[in-house]
Amino acid sequence: MVGEPAPHLARPRSNPYLCLQAFIAPTPERDEAFARIRTLLRDRTGRATTAGYGPRFLHSTGQLHKGGTPTGWFLQLTADHPLDLEIPGWPYTFGQLIDAQAAGDFAAIESHDLPILRVHLGADPDAGLAALERTLAAALDSTTEA
Repeated sequence: MVGEPAPHLARPRSNPYLCLQAFIAPTPERDEAFARIRTLLRDRTGRATTAGYGPRFLHSTGQLHKGGTPTGWFLQLTADHPLDLEIPGWPYTFGQLIDAQAAGDFAAIESHDLPILRVHLGADPDAGLAALERTLAAALDSTTEA
């Protein structure tokens, strides 16, 4: 994880929305995990939430993130690529391309002075999402107690 969630959650923004950016493969189980995490964030902060799988969201809501009202709070999720494939005729893999897109989006959001935190879910994104859900719940508990 790049950074700790509690201080990140406490960064003040006027009417922020909370955005999960998942640079991982979609599955029904991950959709369910995102729904739980979004509900947790919404219920504990009172803020609107969005979620999208990258890199495809970069062509839709990604434009809002970097060019809209500067109120977003971003949580970028990445993972290992155990079944990575070569891109024929190119010196890199699809996993490397996805990682480069995530890094570029992180830098673009950060350059707009917007709060962004990257969480690397490791080799098992489902276990990583479960750990993230527990960590966010604990961080949100600590920010409401302060």
